Amino acid sequence: MSNHHTVVADLKISNLAINKVLRNTYFLLGLSMLVSAGAALIAMFTYAQPIGFLPMLLGFLGLPMLVQATSRSAWGIATMFVFTAFTGYTLGPILNMMVGTFANGSEIIFAALGSTGLIFLALSSYVLTSRKDFSFMGGMLFIAVMVAFCASIAGVLFNMPMLQLVVSAAFALISSGMILYHTSLIIHGGERNYIVATLSIYIALFNLFVSLLRIFAVLAGNRD
Repeated sequence: MSNHHTVVADLKISNLAINKVLRNTYFLLGLSMLVSAGAALIAMFTYAQPIGFLPMLLGFLGLPMLVQATSRSAWGIATMFVFTAFTGYTLGPILNMMVGTFANGSEIIFAALGSTGLIFLALSSYVLTSRKDFSFMGGMLFIAVMVAFCASIAGVLFNMPMLQLVVSAAFALISSGMILYHTSLIIHGGERNYIVATLSIYIALFNLFVSLLRIFAVLAGNRD
């Protein structure tokens, strides 16, 4: 009987810990999205130029590593905001280009933004209500990212617009899979650090938005 009570108590503690991680993750994710949006607006209003390849590479690879390295301290939140501000700032020139190139550029941006939000809400709600375990997707998603990344390089080097469109669609699907995977990790106790969880979901959302932006731009065409 005492063993039964112990198991029940352990389950309650585990559920409380999972709910706390989930709550903190979504709260930090919301703040991170606000920081990212603010940085993007600043970049747009100041007509910021695209940053160079090396700073871009260092920012997108180095900053997430820094967030993970500091994720067990208060510095993790600060570095998370630095990363989201950086990514948001890099979006500014892209969004300005969309507005300047396409007569319906603003609609393309809002369509991509709205679709990203709807996909995130739908996938998150599905995982939270069904309680399905998507941890098996980890290896497949890693392989898919590698293949899509190599294909994207080939599309740029050989100037193949259709391949780039296919790659964007692939990244949109992969990012959706990442949302399922990381949300599932949280609710099944596989991820107890809410800063790391926020980082993973934010990167998936960022890639999903950029991918949808490219897809909608190609489908809309230049209507100037």
